Amino acid sequence: MNRIFRVITLVLGLWLLFELASRLIAEILWFDEVGYLQEFLLRLQTQIGLWAIAFLISISFLLGNLVIANRLKHPSGKMGRRWGRGNKESMDERFSASSPGLPTSASSTLKLRLLIPAVVGLSALAGVVLIYYAQTAFDLWFVNIKLPILSWQLPPLLQFFSQLYRSEEIRIPAVNAGLLVFLTIAILITHQFWLKAIALLISLLLAFLLSARWVTVLQFFQATSFNSTDPLFQRDISFYVFSLPIWELLKFWLLGIFVYSLASVSLIYLRSSNSLSEGWFPGFSVPQRLHLNALTSLLMLAVGLHYWLLRYELLYSKSGFNFGASYTEVNVQLPIYTGLSVLAVAIAVYLLWRIYILSKRQKTRLRPIPFPRQLIYLLALYVALAGLSGEILPTIVQRLVVQPNELAQERPYIARTIALTREAFNLNAIDAETFDPQGKLTAADLKENQQTIRNIRLWDSRPLLQTNRQLQQIRPYYKFPGADIDRYTLLRDIEKQTTEYQQTIIAARELDYGDVPQQAQTWINKHLIYTHGYGFTLSPVNVVGPGGLPYYYVKDIGVEDTGSQGSLQITTEEIRASIPINQPRIYYGEITDTYVMTGTKTQELDYPSGNENVYNVYDGRGGISIGAMWRRLLFAQYLKDWQMLLTHNFTSQTKLLFRRTIRDRVQAIAPFLRFDSDPYLVAASGGGTTLTGQPTDLYWIIDAYTVSDRYPYSDPGKNSFNYIRNSVKIVVDAYNGTVDFYVADPTDPVITTLGKIFPQMLKPLQTMPVALRSHIRYPGDFFRIQSERLLTYHMTDPQVFYNREDLWEIPTEIYGNEQRTVEPYYLIMKLPKTETEEFILLLPFKPNQRANLIAWLAARSDGENYGRLLLYEFPKQLLVYGTQQIEALINQDPVISQQISLWNREGSKAVQGNLLVIPIEQSLLYVEPLYLEAEQNSLPTFVAVIIAYENRIVMAETLEQALAGIFQPEQPAAPTIIRPVE
Repeated sequence: MNRIFRVITLVLGLWLLFELASRLIAEILWFDEVGYLQEFLLRLQTQIGLWAIAFLISISFLLGNLVIANRLKHPSGKMGRRWGRGNKESMDERFSASSPGLPTSASSTLKLRLLIPAVVGLSALAGVVLIYYAQTAFDLWFVNIKLPILSWQLPPLLQFFSQLYRSEEIRIPAVNAGLLVFLTIAILITHQFWLKAIALLISLLLAFLLSARWVTVLQFFQATSFNSTDPLFQRDISFYVFSLPIWELLKFWLLGIFVYSLASVSLIYLRSSNSLSEGWFPGFSVPQRLHLNALTSLLMLAVGLHYWLLRYELLYSKSGFNFGASYTEVNVQLPIYTGLSVLAVAIAVYLLWRIYILSKRQKTRLRPIPFPRQLIYLLALYVALAGLSGEILPTIVQRLVVQPNELAQERPYIARTIALTREAFNLNAIDAETFDPQGKLTAADLKENQQTIRNIRLWDSRPLLQTNRQLQQIRPYYKFPGADIDRYTLLRDIEKQTTEYQQTIIAARELDYGDVPQQAQTWINKHLIYTHGYGFTLSPVNVVGPGGLPYYYVKDIGVEDTGSQGSLQITTEEIRASIPINQPRIYYGEITDTYVMTGTKTQELDYPSGNENVYNVYDGRGGISIGAMWRRLLFAQYLKDWQMLLTHNFTSQTKLLFRRTIRDRVQAIAPFLRFDSDPYLVAASGGGTTLTGQPTDLYWIIDAYTVSDRYPYSDPGKNSFNYIRNSVKIVVDAYNGTVDFYVADPTDPVITTLGKIFPQMLKPLQTMPVALRSHIRYPGDFFRIQSERLLTYHMTDPQVFYNREDLWEIPTEIYGNEQRTVEPYYLIMKLPKTETEEFILLLPFKPNQRANLIAWLAARSDGENYGRLLLYEFPKQLLVYGTQQIEALINQDPVISQQISLWNREGSKAVQGNLLVIPIEQSLLYVEPLYLEAEQNSLPTFVAVIIAYENRIVMAETLEQALAGIFQPEQPAAPTIIRPVE
């Protein structure tokens, strides 16, 4: 049996070693393929180094203390019964002579009524430490999984405590509670084994948790100054962003191992000499007291560090009126935390002095004591003092001193929160101006703003996507995961070389293997044949095709083959000359979640053409060569796909393409960045080529952010961070899979620090190909976050902020038949005081609990103006119609509502699209498209557009008719519906 066990152990060990080696080598090969091997090796070295340091120090300290405790513990035996029967004096002499450290009188023992609670409590404390670290690791590894929680409402008699701790119920994680009971019982039964096992588990968990913070450690050593200080401690912001997390990590590490060591060592001493079975504990000997004093001294030093760091945590307090340290925190809690920190260090020094005194007196016959009184009393006093001063005293001051005169007391701290929140979310970069609508827009003004008018969006991305899915998917396995607003400079006349700046909607046609017919879902189809999507659709936002369908510049597949343009149908020669489509195949996209093998004996499906399919062989630069048998074996283990070893389709040219989802791809390379939720496709000459030299012209652009939750006084709102910058633009080649990172905001200290860590990874934005740079846009997620913070933090006066008298909201609109919040939308328009139209992102605001508009925010995206924010505020005494009011006027108009009701007949429904607020000159134009769609197999068609301006509303079949109905009512181009607004 021993031989069989050794063989099984050897096999499992070799298998585990092979698993680890395959993962490591596969990752190295993948990072080498994408060109970021150096960055991966730096990450790996840092993680291994942190893991080794944390594990070796933790396990050495924890097990070392257990070994010392086992050497100093009382020997097991029948001394308890002997002591109870024998002559007291003779027994005292015998014990003192033979076993120094055992009791010499009954007063030195600890009776069972105190021994059992102490043993149970220490056993539970040891389990709590393990559960705490395990829960932290669980939250890190399984972010989206929430464990069940048991809760009990506090009775009315405990309302004081509920107000004190800001909770009206007791919440206990059910899994953690069950695990704690199990661990406590297990330690009580076999404490020696479980204490060592828990020490090992704690060391492993700490090693993994610390290694997961590898970026934090690297940033600490490459910190960049923010050149700005916090108003309380006068420390540079870089201390909070880069250094404070390291000190908190150190505290997190030391507190756990010191608490566990003290609990486990005390437990070993209390369980020695068969204390539970004998019914009494002989008492703590001098060596044992020296050991406990040393551990407690270390613990108090860690506690001192804890309270010292809590001083800085006040800058993130949520207890006052404002975010960050308010009056109570600065004037009460700050001195308390400072005092508790100094007191903890003083106790640690006192215990070290006690160690010195006891070690000097060790040669004398000091009797054991039932428990270290000075140690227990000091700790109990410190805990009581910390609890009373840290919670009760600030509450009393808050209620009796602050609340009766809150504005006067909190004014300077509110000003701090306003200033630093605006800094952290870059709201200070917003240029605010007054926009006073004059209501004097004329037909001549429209002619002067023709490019704005021509780019008014009649097609929303949602109905266009629904239409694409009906008309352009071609096969069930093709999918359009999204549609993105962009702009292109298009040729209008090849001979004259005239161009037009055109807003468009682009949608990638990707392959979704999950929708391949079930009978065809074989290993060969999944990994060798269905390998890529094909092409895209490109539509102008302002043109409606025959039958109310979208008008496509680029559409269909399998209709023509011009060699350089693939097999997509391109509407005109001008579009063909404007939009490069040399390589329309999409191997890397938003939904390409399968790994594939290319260059095999089996050709890949390219696109369907009539009754047949066209096939292709991948000639891109992506992929890892797996022609060699050892590589096939390696990736078969890594991917858990043993068919790779059995197939006869592979050749020496076969390559493996995996991590083809662009989000997974960039996340693997740069896990320290936060990514925008909306990557978008660009058709442009980006410099990429295939192995045969053919250009690849489809690229994904992803916006990435640097974030931190450590910016002092910055209110995060609903976000998990309180500092954010759009510092990186990422370009992913849809054919080759190459990934490039470009620094979009070099003023960001966080990206500067990351640039020091990864000098070869982050490139200047100026090095991005010009054709791609013309397509970068202000990211939607960043704009939404800034807009949400601006709703409150546009108020810079502390008294106005305190009274909330100028609070803003994002308006709502009717989309379809549902009320929803207005989303930021891209427009091509001419901003006030500018000469030319440009691509902007716009969002209107309204006052709190009112429907009229109060302001609108625009983010610029073109050229040198990229990233500039403009806030246009309406005069407060002027009534400017809001989206809700315009929607109400539209829907209560008897003629328009009757027409909509006619369209809403059985089997179909009218869908009201996005209501756009478009500033033109010193006026506002409201535009809302109307679509008609069937309730089943929806194919939305454009049927009308509604325009509202000043006191008139017009609905017409075309934008030109609607504009003519408002601005040239005496000469309408076609019948329109005109309703004055009373």
